Amino acid sequence: MRAWAPACQAVALLLGPYAEVVLHDPDTDRILAIWNPMSARSPGDPSLLGDLNALDLSARDVFGPYEKLLADGRRLTSVTAILRDPDGKASAVLCINLDRTPLEQAAALLTAFGAPTASRPEQLFEQDWYERVQQLVGTYVRECSRPVERLTRADRLAVLARLEAARVFDVRRATPVVARALRVSRSTVYGLRAELKAPDRKDQTR
Repeated sequence: MRAWAPACQAVALLLGPYAEVVLHDPDTDRILAIWNPMSARSPGDPSLLGDLNALDLSARDVFGPYEKLLADGRRLTSVTAILRDPDGKASAVLCINLDRTPLEQAAALLTAFGAPTASRPEQLFEQDWYERVQQLVGTYVRECSRPVERLTRADRLAVLARLEAARVFDVRRATPVVARALRVSRSTVYGLRAELKAPDRKDQTR
């Protein structure tokens, strides 16, 4: 207790009230101390650690993070650390149980806040060629899982083929907008379009 209680209390103060910190005595299999208890356990209660000898304590001292579940349904992320004396013997076992409820609630709130709630009204966007450029380029970027700056020449040709099919380049001011969306120069877009329309390339794609 004298050796490890201050460190346990520091962790409990930092993460409290969402972290339960438990210090166990492996010799007596009893709880030495508990901070921010999340259950009815108290110091002196059985630890129920099981057979520590069954663990490969010579190879590691920290186990986890692993998941635990409380009776009220709360999910915990837990770690267990074997605390040793100067001779290397396990003198205490430290368990930290972090209540994931606040994190899950925050994640659910952010997901709901940013999620679309209705389908896009296509009538509002069917004439919006700028929106069409953004949509087509963004869809390809998500499909290939690469940022737009890392698209290859083949990728850019594929994107331009989609833009051509969508008749984006029928709009006189489309080329600068496409160049900005692809993070390339206008001359690059002109060159790629010329390559896309080359007869030998069309023959290869048939």
